[in-house]
Amino acid sequence: MIRASILALALAFATAIPAAAQSQSTATLRVAMAGLAHGHADGFLNHIKDRHDVELVGIAEPDKAIFDRYAAKFNLDPKLYHADLDELLTATKPQAVLVYTNTHDHVHAVEICAKHKIPVMMEKPLAISIDDAHAIERAAKSANIPVLVNYETTWYRSNRAAYDLVHENKIGEVRKVVVHDGHSGPAKINVQSEFFAWLNDAKLNGAGALYDFGCYGADLMTWLMDGRRPDSVTAVTQHFQPNTYKVDDEGTILVTYPKAIAILQASWNWPFDRKDMEVYGETGYAITVKRDDVRVRLPGEQQENLVNAKPIPAPEDDSINYLRAVVLDNLKPSGLSALDTNVIVTEILDSARQSAASGKTIHLKP
Repeated sequence: MIRASILALALAFATAIPAAAQSQSTATLRVAMAGLAHGHADGFLNHIKDRHDVELVGIAEPDKAIFDRYAAKFNLDPKLYHADLDELLTATKPQAVLVYTNTHDHVHAVEICAKHKIPVMMEKPLAISIDDAHAIERAAKSANIPVLVNYETTWYRSNRAAYDLVHENKIGEVRKVVVHDGHSGPAKINVQSEFFAWLNDAKLNGAGALYDFGCYGADLMTWLMDGRRPDSVTAVTQHFQPNTYKVDDEGTILVTYPKAIAILQASWNWPFDRKDMEVYGETGYAITVKRDDVRVRLPGEQQENLVNAKPIPAPEDDSINYLRAVVLDNLKPSGLSALDTNVIVTEILDSARQSAASGKTIHLKP
């Protein structure tokens, strides 16, 4: 019995998923960048430098010195530079905009893109407050444009495998989820100075580690729960490095549902980088191990098994592939990147901030 279940599990995880049935456009997607203050801009520019299906047509960044630094590193054409996003969109007419501003400025960027009816993908999280999230939602709806939120963990095979085990009823209904996210802190990992400046500013970041890394767990839990809003949110923030940060560097969020609970641990104090998740069902569990592996124990088994998660099919395997499919192939956004999911994520984070400040549990209205 145990041998059979292990074999079935191995086949399920190791066999590659066939390519998506829908045809995918081979056209080049013309994109622009709004801002360079978010350190993930470096990863995006590195990601597209050898791709031929994406063309960068312009970058809007008010601080020319930041652009010049990136231009030197990635050999960017000086003509890509624009100081103003509205002017950039008028001049270049891209098919999509990738936002790398601080989180506070997401509303402004989306409203400008909505004016030009241009789709948006931004770096996590969506917004610093539920009011800002609703403003983004209104702008997207009025212009009929997709707004996506990019999380590194969206593209992890291990997270998709855990989700599949839940939704294929392999481990029973979800009862408890524990998510660990973070690193040793933006100061210790030497993020860019402009990135550190706004991460360390509650007005621009929403909070500190609570927002920077709490968003990952809130996103994953909302996805696992099929978009259900939680019943309550309780949070505690701590300040272990007051000489380094003006904002919280430790945040723990407790999110409850009628039959499930999530513990979201966001930290700038981990000894190592981590983005992992434990999902406990009624009859089994799945614990993700980095990007590609999962520790699984199914019903009837005496011990867990470490398995390699199967590849995620295109276009859901990569942020740029997904953006291309949404813009060029009219794929309807869903799940981890979708706006409706991330409005709920913002509600969780906003409630967590309120809870940490007041010392009280925040009960969400139906």
